[in-house]
Amino acid sequence: MRVGLVLGGGGVVGSAFHAGTLTALEQDLGWDPRTAEIIVGTSAGSVIGAMLRLGVPAGDLAAHTVGALHAATHPLITEGHLPEQELPPPPRPGLPRWPRRSDAALWSRWVARPWSFDPVSAITAMLPDGTVPLDSHLAFLDVVSGGTWPLRPLWITTVRRRDLRRVVFGRHDLLTRLSAAVAASCAIPGYLAPVRIGRESYVDGGVHSPTNADVLRRERLDLVIVSSPMSAERIAGLGASAAVRRFADAKLRGELRRLRAAGTAVVVLAPGPEVLVHAGHDVMSAEHVVDVVRESFLDAGRQLQLRGNRAKLAGLAPRAALRTAS
Repeated sequence: MRVGLVLGGGGVVGSAFHAGTLTALEQDLGWDPRTAEIIVGTSAGSVIGAMLRLGVPAGDLAAHTVGALHAATHPLITEGHLPEQELPPPPRPGLPRWPRRSDAALWSRWVARPWSFDPVSAITAMLPDGTVPLDSHLAFLDVVSGGTWPLRPLWITTVRRRDLRRVVFGRHDLLTRLSAAVAASCAIPGYLAPVRIGRESYVDGGVHSPTNADVLRRERLDLVIVSSPMSAERIAGLGASAAVRRFADAKLRGELRRLRAAGTAVVVLAPGPEVLVHAGHDVMSAEHVVDVVRESFLDAGRQLQLRGNRAKLAGLAPRAALRTAS
């Protein structure tokens, strides 16, 4: 089977969710996520996707997240390449910035096509640029990769700052330094600094969508597996977190319709109730990541056994673990 793997955004908590979910795929199905035909990463998912393409197995991602380094096997984990320092807390919200000249095209587009209006993009357009750089945190990607893009397809989604259009690095030979593409995909507006690549500045790919699964709709894949930390299996309540998850879920459902219309089967793994108990409201908090990894692993195992998912995953033949980073 030609399998695409989509790794959505979700901050530190989202990374922990990916670690548990991917380990369930590896252990319960015997399928190595590193062997996916194409990996699509958005924000936190771009970091996880890059590490998979650099050869880190899912179990090592989980081991690193829970602090069980003795259980890891890949040098990127065992030799301490990953930065230990945490990002500073987000600044207090500032005043909306003055409109830029380039914003006129953006607002004109929404006036001409009101159905295309996106509240997240509108908020992003008014936020001042973030100031916290990510360079030092992601430099290890260039060190481990030798400064080259992974050989196996890795698509990193970002958003161009001047017009909030989605840009996918790694697709159609649009390449740059791996660390720069991942930093751009993670550049949360108003918090993390936009990333300059060539003549353009880029921000978090999650501004367009927390998952961006529809970039795979023309790839003639047999199956797309979506790990979606920002949505949920079931959404209850009326608070801010529930509203964010409903927005992420609505975005994902539109993307799934486009994939299915192209004849592609899809399996979505999203946080269940037990995961949400530990996920909390701050996606950048590492306080409960051990619990998130554990519950995500258990919950993904349950979701993989659901009747509809079992049928789609039946042809997912186990493959030997990769021996090289590329």
